[in-house]
Amino acid sequence: MNHALNHELIAFDWDGTLFDSTACIVRSIQAAAREMGLPEPSQEKAQHVIGLGLEQALLIAAPGLPRERYRDMGHAYRKHYFATVHEVTLFDGIVPLLHALKDRGHRLAVATGKSRRGLDEALDQVGLRTLFDATRTAEETAGKPHPQMLNELMDELSVAPERTLMVGDTTHDLQLAINAGTPALAVSFGAHPVAELEALRPLAVLHDVPSLHAWLMTHG
Repeated sequence: MNHALNHELIAFDWDGTLFDSTACIVRSIQAAAREMGLPEPSQEKAQHVIGLGLEQALLIAAPGLPRERYRDMGHAYRKHYFATVHEVTLFDGIVPLLHALKDRGHRLAVATGKSRRGLDEALDQVGLRTLFDATRTAEETAGKPHPQMLNELMDELSVAPERTLMVGDTTHDLQLAINAGTPALAVSFGAHPVAELEALRPLAVLHDVPSLHAWLMTHG
């Protein structure tokens, strides 16, 4: 354990925090809704559900969809998402940031609302699988903002909540941290508006990757 670090474990959300996939996810949700014969959710509504598990997301994005059709909607979404996600990549500067944190001795994790297949394919696409000490997806544990996902990561890596930092772009990420008893850091270049992020009082709201890098190297 490196006591010189403020946060031994830094857990990152994936979509909209590390991976520039917000627009791709929104388009895929909207296309899936059309395919299912449902009203197309607005961009704002589709962005709001990013990071949630499937059932939680569909209650908001497709409120008229019967539960027995949730699986079909999930298949439709994944079809559209995987057809275009190869065009998406990490935000500029994320790779150097992760390497700098790793070199300084931080444990790194991913806590995401994605499926396991979706996260594994994304990690392989960008070649980052070996940089993370542990990962959790929504289908393996309780979805955000339930604390189980973050609790399991802390238990696996034997890091206390006060030595853990959650970094995300949505209120779901920040509420996850609150529920798990950890500090949180927000980025505004993902899915949720700044005012909504600030309302949950993270340590800071950062507006670009260089600012995130500078904050983490100073306060992490």
